[in-house]
Amino acid sequence: MINESDLLKLLKSGDRTAFAVMVAMYQKTVLNICYRFLLSREDAEDVTQEVFIEVFHAIHVFRADSKLGTWIYRIAVSKSLDEIKKQSRKKRISSIGKTLGLDSVAQLLTGSDRPDRRLEDQEGLELLMKALNKLHENQRIALTLSKIDGYSNAEIAEVMQTTVIAVESLIYRAKQNLKSILTH
Repeated sequence: MINESDLLKLLKSGDRTAFAVMVAMYQKTVLNICYRFLLSREDAEDVTQEVFIEVFHAIHVFRADSKLGTWIYRIAVSKSLDEIKKQSRKKRISSIGKTLGLDSVAQLLTGSDRPDRRLEDQEGLELLMKALNKLHENQRIALTLSKIDGYSNAEIAEVMQTTVIAVESLIYRAKQNLKSILTH
């Protein structure tokens, strides 16, 4: 078994065999970490691949302040959290379309559209964007930060320099106004 400092030297020199050895050493643990966050084998496998791609590209900047395994596990946690955010964002975008009665737009935005409905969905997306642009600026900002960017009401209040109650009111009015604009 190769020691960590020798493995690190080989990795930094671009040795592909050392990379394969490193993957074999950490793959199972990284997969388990990702699975615990994502609760999906497929997603965990995809993120595990992303982790090792990142390790491959960033190994030259690893300063060995911590153990190699610890650094890899931090990347795994970070990538898993990024994937959760990405999935949550897709769900939020989908929910805004469903809230407004625009299932086809929600499907387009989340990537689950059918080819035969693409043109119809594109028109729906354009209508939604035009409707969003008709909202008062504060309503549009609050709704976008909440439903598309995934900020909490407290975070939105901080960004907009207002209260949480004001943010809740802005989001509620934005939804009502969007429904009104889209039904006319």
